[in-house]
Amino acid sequence: MRREDIPNLISILRIFLTIPVVWLLLEQRFGWALVLFFIAGVSDGLDGYLAKRNGWESRLGGLLDPLADKVLLVSSFLSLALIGVVPVWLVLLVILRDLVIVTGALVYHYRIAELEAAPSMLSKINTTAQIILVLSVVLDRGLLALPQWLIVSLVWVVCLTTIASGLDYVWVWSRRAVRIGDRHD
Repeated sequence: MRREDIPNLISILRIFLTIPVVWLLLEQRFGWALVLFFIAGVSDGLDGYLAKRNGWESRLGGLLDPLADKVLLVSSFLSLALIGVVPVWLVLLVILRDLVIVTGALVYHYRIAELEAAPSMLSKINTTAQIILVLSVVLDRGLLALPQWLIVSLVWVVCLTTIASGLDYVWVWSRRAVRIGDRHD
């Protein structure tokens, strides 16, 4: 293993960290789940910091880092829906958005042009809202009762940002595909 591989290794470990997080959530051991979320958050910052600071950025790292985030978030959402603390419809909406984006990215990459993916600002806002919702629900169930209106508000913020970011991706990448298609005609 080379030093340059450390950020990718951290991302891979974060993917494996999903397994105990899911188990803890399903067992409703929310305090320990928060501890592992904290570790995942620190590792997310650490791998990015190391990659940027030392010039260890790679195409694999560019895929692994968001994949690790998405695996942890979607697994957490599914677990919280299974125990009835997050609406199933919201989880389905989050998964549908991700499927639309991944499908569109694959079609674009293989049918239009090489894809250099970068998250949009709306996507970053959506991811942040999702993280805040998961942490708030886990915190509410484990350590500190939060006002119900706050949790409900966060559910609707995630709903709206999920729809907005999904539509944004479809709009932006459809327009790019049309522009590239026009150049090839």
